[in-house]
Amino acid sequence: MPHIGSLIKQELERQERPAKWLAKRLCCDRTNIYKIFLKESIDVQMLVRISIALKHNFLKEYADLTEKEISELLATKE
Repeated sequence: MPHIGSLIKQELERQERPAKWLAKRLCCDRTNIYKIFLKESIDVQMLVRISIALKHNFLKEYADLTEKEISELLATKE
């Protein structure tokens, strides 16, 4: 499963934008953005807000998981 915090950080770096820029768009403190970078999972509503701010569909990262990957993830939960 994708580490969403790392993906967000990579996209922010790709766009050459600082954490402060994203924090301003999300109406939060810069330190919260650094905490997001460490998260393996994130609230869907927040992920949508981040996707809009960065103009990048992070939800697609999950939608693109194959059936096999989903089955393997479910098997580890049992």
